[in-house]
Amino acid sequence: MKNIRILFVALVAFICTASSLASAPTLTITVNNNSSREIRHLYLSPANNNNWGPDQLNNSSINPGGTRQLNASWEQSTVKLVAEDQDGCFLQTTVEASGSPEWTIDNNTNRNCGN
Repeated sequence: MKNIRILFVALVAFICTASSLASAPTLTITVNNNSSREIRHLYLSPANNNNWGPDQLNNSSINPGGTRQLNASWEQSTVKLVAEDQDGCFLQTTVEASGSPEWTIDNNTNRNCGN
């Protein structure tokens, strides 16, 4: 009976360790809006991909002068950030997915307004 308990404890410890190693690390990304426009949507995608994930702002926005920190599980070495402003224009950058990546948007950040 003692051997079964030891085996059970070892199995549970192995499963917990394996599942924690398999999950993607959490990345905290800071987005600073130093522009005069509200950021209404923010998406993440792999750097070489245009298929964005869900809106990270969850029906909120980043006002001019505001900052938002995003926590995301990310397995790749870089992450593309795509923001949509109040005019429906898109801004994007790619950051390293390590440390504490930060993106500062200002009035000189290149905007794609579909023109």
